[in-house]
Amino acid sequence: MSVVITVAPTGPIASKADNPHLPTQPEEIADAVARAYELGASVAHIHLRDTEHRPTADPDVARRTMDLIAERCPILIQLSTGVGLSVPFEERAALVELRPRMATLNPCSMSFGAGEFRNPPADVRRLAGRMAELGVKPELEVYDTGHLDACLRLRDEGLLPDEPLQFSIVLGVAGGMAATPENLLTMAQRLPADAVWQVIAIGRRNLELTAIGLALGGNARAGLEDTLYLRKGELSPGSGPLVERAVALARALDRPIAGVEEAAGRLRLPAR
Repeated sequence: MSVVITVAPTGPIASKADNPHLPTQPEEIADAVARAYELGASVAHIHLRDTEHRPTADPDVARRTMDLIAERCPILIQLSTGVGLSVPFEERAALVELRPRMATLNPCSMSFGAGEFRNPPADVRRLAGRMAELGVKPELEVYDTGHLDACLRLRDEGLLPDEPLQFSIVLGVAGGMAATPENLLTMAQRLPADAVWQVIAIGRRNLELTAIGLALGGNARAGLEDTLYLRKGELSPGSGPLVERAVALARALDRPIAGVEEAAGRLRLPAR
């Protein structure tokens, strides 16, 4: 089966002080995404920053970023509704009104490092319903075992679109599941049989767990949001080398790389 490669160039936490190659402004993000597309990525997972490099859900910033990406390449855009811990849920949820092809849906509140990631159940249900109305495909971000159960309840209530459901198994965030092969295997085995999924391994276990996820039949995400380093002690000079590494892993497992149209078909994205 082919592999859908997602690039995650920015994220909500890291700064240019952590890695000077981190893109934060719309033009920088669009350039990083275009480079990743050339290397094999078919999906771009987008976090937004303001002019002070802080996480933002400003719809004007989002629209400009989306337009700049579309000018450079035909990659599928997935907006993060996670945005950042300091951004109110209502502002984060409003990003789906821009009707990206995809957006993330975080089913549960949780501790997140030293902060709190708030996703109140009633608000999550409303956001899931609104995404269905707008034809925005949700990527379900599960940071712990109970998050999967919450997603399946949303499915059973009819608040998620027709299957296949699309999941990201997130490992390595302080407050969620540890980044271990055992946790990844447990979660992969519990997913619905026809689910489309990828592993998101944060930090130093990124390479190992991406490889295991690919071997288990999952997709892959790569970029500076997930790890700032190409290898121990060596900062990655952008997301491009991390995307190249994920592509090489997939090909070493004899799994071809999905193009944009194939990825859209596998994810059953609503037409635009």
